[in-house]
Amino acid sequence: MIDALVKNKVRLSVGIIWLFHISAIIGISLGYLDWFIKKTPINLGLSFLLFLLIYPINNLKKTGALLLFFIGGMFAEWLGVNYQILFGEYEYGNNFGPKLDGVPYLIGAYWALLTFITASILDFTKLPYRIKIIGAAGLMVLLDFLMEKSAPIFDFWEFAGGIPTFENYWTWFLLGLIFQVVIKILNIQGNRILSLNLYLAQFIFFLYFYF
Repeated sequence: MIDALVKNKVRLSVGIIWLFHISAIIGISLGYLDWFIKKTPINLGLSFLLFLLIYPINNLKKTGALLLFFIGGMFAEWLGVNYQILFGEYEYGNNFGPKLDGVPYLIGAYWALLTFITASILDFTKLPYRIKIIGAAGLMVLLDFLMEKSAPIFDFWEFAGGIPTFENYWTWFLLGLIFQVVIKILNIQGNRILSLNLYLAQFIFFLYFYF
């Protein structure tokens, strides 16, 4: 009975995630870019809430890791936005939600969410744990690479000169690698189906608009 209830919650959450992302793809394609993109904080906020509930973040170890990744991501982005350290010279636009000294709170949440779900995706495999760590960090960089093409158009963020630097991707990989090591040291695991669908929904959305 409990397993069936959990599975139904996962199915419902996955359905909501795909509904929002597919609706955005269709709506933007039909010319309603401004309306849908301005709802980005709602979409990401809902995805993060579903992640917290279904993954779930339900003990001190997971909560501590979540806070570490959130604060670490926010701090790295703060250095980037205000001092052009780590990522290169860039600034955030107006469609990524409220900011703290130029850095949207949602980007900190996104760092945390992406770390957890990419780790869970590689847990589907039987690869050696070192390869899982590298592969999960690589998935984080891959999604960032796809996002960079649409980010200025969607007014998420923009690099000086309009082109992300190699430094940006290298930093994403290194920071992702550190976060993935923490996940493995703490032996944190969560719902793999939700994690896979959260990642795929983001991946397909930004892949569609990459071309």
